[in-house]
Amino acid sequence: MNKKSWFGPVLILLGMYLLFFRREAISAGTLFGQFWPTMFVLPLGLFFHWMYFSVTSRRAIGLLIPGGILFTVGLVCQISTLFDSWQYLWPGFILAPAVGLFEFYWFGNRNKYLLIPINILAGLSLLFFAVFSLGALYNRMIFGQPVLAIALVVIGAGIMIAPKKRI
Repeated sequence: MNKKSWFGPVLILLGMYLLFFRREAISAGTLFGQFWPTMFVLPLGLFFHWMYFSVTSRRAIGLLIPGGILFTVGLVCQISTLFDSWQYLWPGFILAPAVGLFEFYWFGNRNKYLLIPINILAGLSLLFFAVFSLGALYNRMIFGQPVLAIALVVIGAGIMIAPKKRI
């Protein structure tokens, strides 16, 4: 792997970060504080995948479980750190073992019993994502509860006033 293959994307991401997110001077501490998942957790997850696909020639299938978990956790942590959205993205930590187990299932011998914990964890994670994300969106609406209240009153009045159909 040559220097250009990874150095270019890193510079592009750093430039985008400076352009869109930073308003003050950048230091080594702020870089570590903002990009610790990209520097430590994501590379470790990628390392496990690299070990499985390249070094062991797809013989050590167990490497995919920690690889999938660490990669998913790294993504969740990086996005949460950049956008300060920990309160919405925490279900990604429940999704992480499901991703690792799914990789184990997909590249392994396709043991159908692995789908039980995968589906439970993924479903629970998606349920929490939906509940907390939709709740946050609802609470951030300008009108919030009054809009729902007015809509319910209008629908109820429409039902009461509407002429009854003869059958």
